[in-house]
Amino acid sequence: MVEEILRGPRKRTKKRRLLMRALAIIIGAMLVAVGLEIFLVPNNIIDGGVTGLSIMMSHLTGLKLGLFLFILNLPFLVIGYNQIGKTFAISTLFGVAVMSVGTALLHDVPSLTEDLLLSAVFGGIIVGIGVGLVIRAGGSLDGTEIVAILLTKKSPFSVGEVVMFFNLFILGSAGFIFGWDRAMYSLIAYYIAYKMIDLTMVGLEQSRSVYIISEQPDEIGDALAAQLGRGITYLSGEGGYSGEAKKVIFCVITRLEEAKLKSIVEEIDSSAFLAIGHIHDVSGGRFKKKNIH
Repeated sequence: MVEEILRGPRKRTKKRRLLMRALAIIIGAMLVAVGLEIFLVPNNIIDGGVTGLSIMMSHLTGLKLGLFLFILNLPFLVIGYNQIGKTFAISTLFGVAVMSVGTALLHDVPSLTEDLLLSAVFGGIIVGIGVGLVIRAGGSLDGTEIVAILLTKKSPFSVGEVVMFFNLFILGSAGFIFGWDRAMYSLIAYYIAYKMIDLTMVGLEQSRSVYIISEQPDEIGDALAAQLGRGITYLSGEGGYSGEAKKVIFCVITRLEEAKLKSIVEEIDSSAFLAIGHIHDVSGGRFKKKNIH
């Protein structure tokens, strides 16, 4: 009886998560469609990956962009389903389908600007945000990412390096089809989209991991907890040269709190060792925003 009662909220939570994921994919895919059809494609500026190939194929054949976006991504989706996972493949298929339909609906909508630089900048921003939302929701909109993931398992190259190789080839090909000025604007759009994907996935307040070694660990830990509202963890360490036992402070902060943290540590112990690193994602624990004072 108790299990049946608990099962109800769990099902509702799961459905809510699926709904939120689907909504994020829809919004992200439609943003990509807007960036392509309202800014990039009308001005012969392309994006990287399968999207870039689709734009060139559409230009050469006169067929709708959405048709190539869907057809060219299908083989990669099959590979992704077999090699990466069912959830990822279904999410990607859904995203690609929404993007394809979106480009078809927006095909006859006139471009907002004929200025090439504005088109590259704003097209890159919108496409990057859209792709970032889809990736955060567990999907993808480009088959080259799937190939890159699989190739990195049997090669010394990273996913980013493989994707970059594909995109340099594709963006270079744009010079022969649209002209080299358009290829250079495409590089601008691609770079902006790349940075916006990273910003969308990580967020404006990028997280930092902090390690502090000091002769006054308790005072620093108490000050950080009081002034930044962060959970503090004490790790046991040992000096490599002296062999002395040391108390290492570990905490996670946002980028905006980094300067304040340094100020707190400097005020208590100016000789403290401080190591700060980037974190891609944070969940759980006592990681709540508090006013810096």
